[in-house]
Parts: sequence; structure tokens; C-alpha cells
Amino acid sequence: MVNLAVNIGGLHLKNPVMTASGCSGFGEELAAFYDVSRLGAILLKGITLKERMGNDYPRMAETASGMLNAVGLQNRGVDYFVREIYPVIRNYDTALIVNVNGSTIEEYVEVTQKINALERIAAIELNISCPNVKEGGMAFGVSCPAAAAVTREVRKSCKKPLIVKLSPNVTDISEVARAVESEGADAVSLVNTFLGLAIDAEKRIPKLSTVTGGLSGPAIKPIALRMVWQVSQAVKIPVIGLGGIMNSTDAVEFFLAGAAAIQVGTAIFKDPFTPLHIIDGLQNYLERHGFSGISELSGRLQM
Repeated sequence: MVNLAVNIGGLHLKNPVMTASGCSGFGEELAAFYDVSRLGAILLKGITLKERMGNDYPRMAETASGMLNAVGLQNRGVDYFVREIYPVIRNYDTALIVNVNGSTIEEYVEVTQKINALERIAAIELNISCPNVKEGGMAFGVSCPAAAAVTREVRKSCKKPLIVKLSPNVTDISEVARAVESEGADAVSLVNTFLGLAIDAEKRIPKLSTVTGGLSGPAIKPIALRMVWQVSQAVKIPVIGLGGIMNSTDAVEFFLAGAAAIQVGTAIFKDPFTPLHIIDGLQNYLERHGFSGISELSGRLQM
């Protein structure tokens, strides 16, 4: 039996397969299908300081080999999560990771402080793709100084392993990765969605109410792989890979590119059992190729 356990910046997981934030709610949806204790971790739906209603409909559109979404971080706010949702999910026998969002650095810090008190939350994933309202709405993650600043301030308050989720909508993602590493990130996850547009040709209107949205799914995998490969060579902290992973072969490619763990997102909408199929597939791949553990596979791309 091969060893699938991994250590991601102090976060110990039974296996390296996680669900991506926003693709399985707070875990209850997947628990209706199978025992979620088989998962390495569940990345919970994005949480903000105050309640957000999300964007107007339509806010999802299918595209060639992918999908666009512009849900807009719809959630009831961190206090509601602490009071109503956490007690329901706290006993899941897998790592629970909260995806923290904000419009200002102060909001990120306040949400983090509230999450710190929750014993069964294993780590925080900092989503720096949010617009910075104090800087004209530009996302924190597309500017090295802004990414570094929000990471630095959250790190001061965060008592748990801190994963920073990077935006791919930048010129050099490695530069942003180094910036957040220097400010105390324990790991980075990448990539978030790519900015895209879908148009209804007959009606001559955008398919999303927001005009543009985030592209995910198989269409982005080659770019995501390239970015994971680049970042894994630029930083010393673990890299969590995501972006178009639909099966265990896709997952293996991310490990070979340098990922220490992976997240599954869009594939769950097609088949909720995909993360479990990937776990089994990784086990089979490692056994067939003579690896004793998943950590031996990371970064083993032969050039």
C-alpha cells in the first residue's frame, strides 16, 4: 500500500486530493453522496465579513471544454457561518479549510480572527482575487505590493496554516508567489479562474449579467499546468495545483509539474464522485510505477 499522506505547510492530510472552494458548498452536498472522510480536505465556500447576495442571474454559462461563473461570492457572512454552519460540519473526519475573502485588508483580517477560534478548521485559504475597493477595485492578487500587504496583515492574525490562492490574470504569477511567500504564506494554491466572456450570438448580448466571468474546466488545464510548474520552481513553500483536473491522469500531471497536492473543482459538477476516482487512480499509478508515496512524484517531470 502506497502512502498518500502529505504535509502542506504544517497541514497534515491523509491524501492530497481536495475539493476546490465554491464547488461543493460547505461539504453537506457531497456528504449526501458519500463518506467525505475519504477526502484529503474540503475547501469550503468563500466567506466574507458581511452577507453578500451575489450577482444577478444569469451568472453561469457553459463554454467549450469549460464554464464561466460570476456567482459573486454569495454567502451569509462569517458570523452566520460560525453560528449555523460550522456546528453542522465540524465533525466531518477530514480537514476543513475556510476560503476567506474581503474588499479591504481590514475585512480579510477580521474574518480571519473569527475563524481562528474554530478548533476544527484546519487552515485558511486566502482568496486574493477579490477587488480592492480602496485601490479602485483592482484585485489584490494582480499586484505584488497588494498581494504582499494583505498576506502580511492576515499572517499577523492567522493562527492556522495559511494558503494564498493566486490569480492567473497577471503577467508573472511567480513574482506574486514569491511576494506572498516572503510575507509568511505557508503554501500557495493556483490557479484561480481566468477572466473570460461568452456571447449569445442570436441575441447579441453577453451570456452573463456581469458581462465577464471566471473560466474554469479542461480548457484552462495546459495554462494552469504551466503556471504550477513555474511557481514550484520559484518558491520553497508547497504548491497546491488546480485548474481543469477531471481525472487521475490530470492530477498526476500536476504532481509531475511540481504540485504537492491538488484541488478538484468543475469536475464535481459533472460527477460528484470525481475526487474519489482520483484518489483511487493515484494509488494505482503509484503502485504501477513503483513509488512508495505521493511525495516522491512531486516535481518528477523529466526534461
